[in-house]
Amino acid sequence: MSGLYNKYIRPLHAVGDAVSIALSFALAYQVTGEQTATLTFSGYIQLLLYALFAWYTCSLLLGTFKIYRAVSINRLLLNALQVILLYVLLFQTIIQLFDLQGLTRQFLFIHYGFLACFVAFYRFVVLILLRHFRRKGYNKRFVVIVGMGEAGKELRRFFEVHPEYGYHFMGFFDDKAVGEPDVLGSIADIAGYLEENHIDEIYCSPFELPRNQIIRLMNDADDRLIRMKFLPEPGTFHHTRMKLDFHDMLPVLVFRSIPLDDTFNKVIKRAFDILFSSVVIILVLSWLIPLLALLIKIDSRGPIFFGQERSGINYKTFRCWKLRSMYVNNEANSLLARRGDSRITRVGAFLRKTSLDELPQFFNVFMGQMSIVGPRPHMLKVNEEYAMVAEKYMVRHFIKPGITGLSQVRGYRGDTSSNYQIRGRVKLDIFYLENWSFFLDLKIVFYTVYNMVRGEDNAF
Repeated sequence: MSGLYNKYIRPLHAVGDAVSIALSFALAYQVTGEQTATLTFSGYIQLLLYALFAWYTCSLLLGTFKIYRAVSINRLLLNALQVILLYVLLFQTIIQLFDLQGLTRQFLFIHYGFLACFVAFYRFVVLILLRHFRRKGYNKRFVVIVGMGEAGKELRRFFEVHPEYGYHFMGFFDDKAVGEPDVLGSIADIAGYLEENHIDEIYCSPFELPRNQIIRLMNDADDRLIRMKFLPEPGTFHHTRMKLDFHDMLPVLVFRSIPLDDTFNKVIKRAFDILFSSVVIILVLSWLIPLLALLIKIDSRGPIFFGQERSGINYKTFRCWKLRSMYVNNEANSLLARRGDSRITRVGAFLRKTSLDELPQFFNVFMGQMSIVGPRPHMLKVNEEYAMVAEKYMVRHFIKPGITGLSQVRGYRGDTSSNYQIRGRVKLDIFYLENWSFFLDLKIVFYTVYNMVRGEDNAF
């Protein structure tokens, strides 16, 4: 029953999206009432057709109807958000081009809001139901693994731990392990096994087999319309996320896959940065900065702001701004703050404990030098020291630094005198840049505010 439901998944999403568009239009029409009274039935049908055209065009461009078995809920919802944002842009363009009448801003705003909720909810429900049915034994894909090495064993563990993805592991084929549990036979026995059993996918580690066996396996798989997939050599890439790219017809394996290399993801993150920083600057900093500036001036002599050269994206330097929390001293750019540091003023201790000294960095975000969420930038002097201590330290500079980050909300902030702190930060920073999602950013922002309210021992 491996392919029983596969052919219905994409049409199911397509029909569900069409119903969501129709319902969102109907609800928007009901809510706005007299404002859209001029919209006739024929006009409504025309509007619906334009909307469906725009939606399916965006879905095909972004490939959101391609639902992979091992997709996470966060990735599914992010894909839905991407197509909705692109749909808004395209549909607004259609409205202007064809001069569609009877559509108020309120009507469109309600339509977009309901549509986002319906699509996200519908796709979430479909995914949960698919996982439920796969756990029950439906919609399976039968797989075998050629080579009982570390990569093959790890893949088998994945199949066993995640039954919701619907992979049914049949067994291994390995010349060196014939007779062991889960081993179906030697590699030469595969052809006969495929003749008598239904198999959807063959996984093989090409580093464990001679070239002639690999070619024979590929031919056997092609002759029976079976998918052939290759596993990496164990330990070669240290579980780094990679992606396949193409230069003309030449396939190229990209060593490090960074979601923020994607233009659409960059636009989403930059739009969030501009919106969030603008709100904070207008609604908070406009009155809080003058108040804090007065306290800083009363407490000690010196400037209100402290600017320091730090390393940003692609290791380019920029001036990172903070509220001054120390007495004016000659070691500000060479010596990191320590717990009980005598250079910290009374007001400065409060600012650092509550992280209010970081507020001017929202201007860095607005100007595009930083992001709301990302690896924390370090002063230039310590970068080389940290690079000697923490493996892959420089990788964190592939993306913009942030006011807050995953390592900060996980407790790695404050004193970086220990190698454990530095390595912990770098490990989480790399995890963030390789697994970025808009929902992860929102989660980090939430926990940052939560930690500020609760108070943190490592903030000083």
